[in-house]
Amino acid sequence: MRVPKTYVRRLLTGTAVMLLVLAGSPAALTQSAPAPGAELGQFYNQELTFGSCEGFATTAIEAQLYVDPFECGRLEVPLNYDDPEGETMQIAVLRLPAQGEPRERIGSLVLNPGGPGGSGMQVAVLSALGLRDSPLLQRFDWVGFDPRGVGASSPAINCFTDEESNRGENKTTLLGTSGEWTTADTRELMEKCAQGSGGEAVLAAVGTRNVARDMDVLRAALGDEKLTFFGQSYGTRLGAVYAEMFPQNVRAMVLDGVIDPRQGSAERRLSLHAGFQRSFDLMAEFCAESPDCPLGTDPEQATAVFQTLVQPLIDNPVPAGNGRTLNFFQATGGVGAGLYTAEAWPRVIDGLAQLKHEGRGDQLLAINDDFLGRDPNGTWINFLEANLAINCNDEERRTPEQEADLRRQIFAVNPFLDTGRDVEGVTRDACEFWPSEPTLGFPYAQDVEGLPDTLIISITGDPSTPYGAGASLAESLGGTLLTVEGERHTVALEGISPCVNAIVADYLIDLELPAEGDRCLLQPPQQQT
Repeated sequence: MRVPKTYVRRLLTGTAVMLLVLAGSPAALTQSAPAPGAELGQFYNQELTFGSCEGFATTAIEAQLYVDPFECGRLEVPLNYDDPEGETMQIAVLRLPAQGEPRERIGSLVLNPGGPGGSGMQVAVLSALGLRDSPLLQRFDWVGFDPRGVGASSPAINCFTDEESNRGENKTTLLGTSGEWTTADTRELMEKCAQGSGGEAVLAAVGTRNVARDMDVLRAALGDEKLTFFGQSYGTRLGAVYAEMFPQNVRAMVLDGVIDPRQGSAERRLSLHAGFQRSFDLMAEFCAESPDCPLGTDPEQATAVFQTLVQPLIDNPVPAGNGRTLNFFQATGGVGAGLYTAEAWPRVIDGLAQLKHEGRGDQLLAINDDFLGRDPNGTWINFLEANLAINCNDEERRTPEQEADLRRQIFAVNPFLDTGRDVEGVTRDACEFWPSEPTLGFPYAQDVEGLPDTLIISITGDPSTPYGAGASLAESLGGTLLTVEGERHTVALEGISPCVNAIVADYLIDLELPAEGDRCLLQPPQQQT
């Protein structure tokens, strides 16, 4: 799961901020894509009109972000590509026109921030505001879209009310640690999502392969012969699937924080959880350098200390301000959110200290809120709900026995999340009553032919998408791997690494790839004094 980028700086500092980007010399576009079939012509030939972004924001924060010079429009796509004459969906698109001379404009750069369920509109604004000195903004129209089911796109996936989310009832079983579930619970979850989202047909329509088809319609509607794409985390899955389905339509792709296309659902979840335990252990070592570390000064005992702090929250949540409480899943969610980047470790440690010494969860709950996209006024984005729906259309299903076994394996590799409870008979696949079968297929994007060279970025200490996944995807796509040494999940176009951003700009503008063995180094976190 990828942190919604609108809230990344709030995750680190507790306050909402805005970020921006630019890049340098045109590259020739070659090989025209085959024309779509006549039945899809109405979508590929539509004129995408941009204007004011008024009415596109779903939260107060987005309303502050979606202002001039950004402009918005809506792309029409079929709900079901097998029935293009049937119902349609509206994909929300945001654009910042290229800031340089018109003759130097290369085309559009389309961005996806991950999740799944993250808003591409948000990341387009934030990245554009955060990297003002990059030449990329001079050469490309900066384009973000909310994938079908997400954010401002319509219909959007909606399973929980804001009040339910505030109470911590917006959990699913996708991460393998979210409580006890019965058959009635998973059926009710699907029915609630269908009722809030426009019906079961909508739930069945939001898989990654349909999003890739939407992206090709968007490419055409933007007037681009070839797609230039930047994807992070889940966005690397979306990019890889697009490359598999439309290799002839790709100009360039940067895929940062890679999901391994060769791993099935269970294997990938185990790999992810092992990565988070590694990051937890490193945070514990960092914390232990201070004598007042809430996890103690012996990192070997940090997981056990952590469990004594959070396992009681299963039955006895603690006060967290404004009439809210912090339960086990919100506490572990807040800690997990902080493990995405080493810069957030001090904030997590402060939250654990508050829990330990004051018996309060205000700070950990705030981190969890930022991760899942709660607006300061109590409005929630639909990140978690869209994440559920998209994964239900993509991921492999498991029987209750398989799910229970997987959860035991997860606790074995990621013991800081262990509930201390028996999982037999109370663990189910959240998607077991979903109204569609998974459509992604594993492995995907293998031996893709006719694809230009891609740039794959992988971080050695990535907790969510392990480093080896980048090498796997690079081999599958025939791409070039850039190694980044550091402790975080994703790095490009975030104002974190000038080294990475310069390489990305050279590739996207001139299609110039780094030399074999080139590496970038991130700075480690610093102890607060």
